[in-house]
Amino acid sequence: MAAFTKYRFWRGDGPGVQQSTTALIKVITDTGDDKVSTGTTDSILGLAYGYESRTWYRWAALRHRFNDENDAGLRRGNKTLFDLVGGIRMKRTGYLEPDTVWLLELNGEFAQRVELNGAAQMNTGGNEWFVSPGIFWTLRNFAVKAGVQIPITSDLNERQEKTDYRAKVVLEWHL
Repeated sequence: MAAFTKYRFWRGDGPGVQQSTTALIKVITDTGDDKVSTGTTDSILGLAYGYESRTWYRWAALRHRFNDENDAGLRRGNKTLFDLVGGIRMKRTGYLEPDTVWLLELNGEFAQRVELNGAAQMNTGGNEWFVSPGIFWTLRNFAVKAGVQIPITSDLNERQEKTDYRAKVVLEWHL
């Protein structure tokens, strides 16, 4: 389970365009069972910029994930995450109608090494880049974002299996 909030500290409005800059924080608790539990509470801090018009979308985000140490002395490596997103709305709709934006993302992950009792572990950490086609569908204050991350390059430390594709669906309710 995670708690997430963001604060928009700058907003610029123009005819049919809204731009904003946001700070965000997310706290990820350890709510898994023994098979999937990390034994930690982790957090993410970041900044994001967004441009939304009636046709075009673009976003950029830079986040850092801080991973805690569990009772066994294991600390998964912290990660810096970079996202660059472009989107297009093919059909303009009204507020009460469903709205669809097609997205294409470039995602980068820069992972530090895993540590066990303070000692860096071999075959951990490194960098990966993904291209991610997706869709953003909204109806008033409800949203669904779905996409697939496809790895395009990686520079992992020592011998590690490269990441396969990833799929994700996010459901949002804006209050």
